[in-house]
Amino acid sequence: MSLPKKCLVDTNVPKTANLALDPATIPQDLTGCVLACVEAVEHVVKKGSLVLDYGDEIFTEYRSNLSLRGQPGVGDKFMKWVHDNRWKFPNVDRVTITKEGQSYVEFPDHDGLTRFDNSDRKFIAVANAHPAKPPVLQATDSKWWGWKDSLKEVGITVQFLCSDYVKAKYQEKIGK
Repeated sequence: MSLPKKCLVDTNVPKTANLALDPATIPQDLTGCVLACVEAVEHVVKKGSLVLDYGDEIFTEYRSNLSLRGQPGVGDKFMKWVHDNRWKFPNVDRVTITKEGQSYVEFPDHDGLTRFDNSDRKFIAVANAHPAKPPVLQATDSKWWGWKDSLKEVGITVQFLCSDYVKAKYQEKIGK
């Protein structure tokens, strides 16, 4: 899989990468996904290709879900790297977003996105506000599969690291 030069990273990517700590506990349908997440996190760290919001809303979410000590997992190492380097990112890659109720001024206005998760809107607002509209790396949140076409219509790309897994889970959910 080709990874982008610049991107946003949904929190479930480093969280999924942390599952590599104990391979025996990884469900069989997630094995490839965990490896893809490890590779994505390592790519972002090596290339310094992360885009964040200036107000640290994404960073705060990372901090709530990952270890700032940088261990024991790959995702935790990512957390420490973000902490240690976020102020070194180019100014263009630290985007200002404006909170508006449960959403953001920069969140795109599209009928297909009205039910988009409030907690994930920050990623889309940042992607939309960035001049290059970088893709959002997504691992296991199957709801995003249902929004991918609407996001594409407003110029935002979601790069699914675990597309087979996410598509199957989305089909299970909508079939119920």
